[in-house]
Amino acid sequence: MAELEVEIVAADHFVWSGAAKMVKARTSDGEIGILPGHSPLLAILAEGELAIQPVSGDRIAVVVDGGFFSVDNDRVVIVADNAQLGEAATAGIR
Repeated sequence: MAELEVEIVAADHFVWSGAAKMVKARTSDGEIGILPGHSPLLAILAEGELAIQPVSGDRIAVVVDGGFFSVDNDRVVIVADNAQLGEAATAGIR
């Protein structure tokens, strides 16, 4: 089964990395969902929540304050100005 390799870093700390089935984020052009096999992409990340569906386990929510979002060869790299894992953010993601 194909999967995404996801890495999220903030300006001053590492946030999360691992294998995922899906990543959903808000960019300056609107909301985007990434699945394995997605075309290469470079986008400006908008303030808001990221949703990550790991290969195993519950959905992960990350609150970000902006940054960059790139996709290439099933690798998703998110470099955020500020990013924080949060259970409070999970309630708003379905």
